Amino acid sequence: MQDELARRCGRGSKVEMFYTYVLLSENDGKLYVGCTKNLKIRIEEHNRGLVTATKYRRPLKLIYFEGCLNENKAFKREKYFKTGFGRRYLKERI
Repeated sequence: MQDELARRCGRGSKVEMFYTYVLLSENDGKLYVGCTKNLKIRIEEHNRGLVTATKYRRPLKLIYFEGCLNENKAFKREKYFKTGFGRRYLKERI
């Protein structure tokens, strides 16, 4: 799939994706917003208690994510989701 995306975007054979994600704590019902290059590994780190911010909020469930081709845009999206407007956007989408 990434090769097809790379071809369509006019890039080389490898596309690096950056993900903004939202986790739901099944312990306290609150959301956690983050950004990563490897979504699968990052979620595993959260659920194994390796991330200080979510260590005591496990288990965590992935409820939303977006992929970006640009790391800066992914981090801007993360910051947006942490604002009041971003939280409202997420509430409407989820």
